[in-house]
Amino acid sequence: MSSPVHRTCPVVLSAPSGAGKTTIARALVERNEDVVFSVSATTRPARDQEVDGVDYHFLSEQDFQAMIEADEFVEWAEVHGHLYGTSRKAVESALDDGLFLILDVDVQGAMQMRQHVPDAVLVFVLPPGADALVERLRDRGTEGEDTLARRIENARGELEQASKFDYVVVNENLEQAINEVWSIVIAEGRRAARAIDLSDRIRQLQHQIDQILADDLDSTRK
Repeated sequence: MSSPVHRTCPVVLSAPSGAGKTTIARALVERNEDVVFSVSATTRPARDQEVDGVDYHFLSEQDFQAMIEADEFVEWAEVHGHLYGTSRKAVESALDDGLFLILDVDVQGAMQMRQHVPDAVLVFVLPPGADALVERLRDRGTEGEDTLARRIENARGELEQASKFDYVVVNENLEQAINEVWSIVIAEGRRAARAIDLSDRIRQLQHQIDQILADDLDSTRK
């Protein structure tokens, strides 16, 4: 008998900037064909080597606001002075295709996902320490000192939200963190509540058990 068919679910990764959530999300997509990355929309300017439609959907603030008014986002937030959001269409499309959608969003976005998509699984990624967090942000070389200081300050507040998530993973060893998040995806994908054909499978097993019991009774009577 094959395994029951299960519904997939969105998996939300949140963390302070520099904790490594994007790296983890990308690795999960590269290694698993049933996992896709949610490409967020943003009003942030593209960084060097970022590709529109691959890293982000880069929008003008006017276009972003139009999508908000049309209720086209399941979550959106202003982060570090720029708008970010996940389209409702992207979530629905992944679920219709039987894929796990990995979202790389901030804490505000994660809480909105919990409200609008209750089936979503929320994972908070912690850095191993404050020094590691600051070092990773500096190593990016993409922000000036003012932006860097703002990201570090925001990280302090974001850490307070970790207890609201379903899971917490410490990214001290990247490979281990990737494996831990993948284990969460596998476990969540096997929840009984997400089994599409579980009732039919149970009835089939019960029928087989009834048949075995009946056959055993018949054999003892002979």
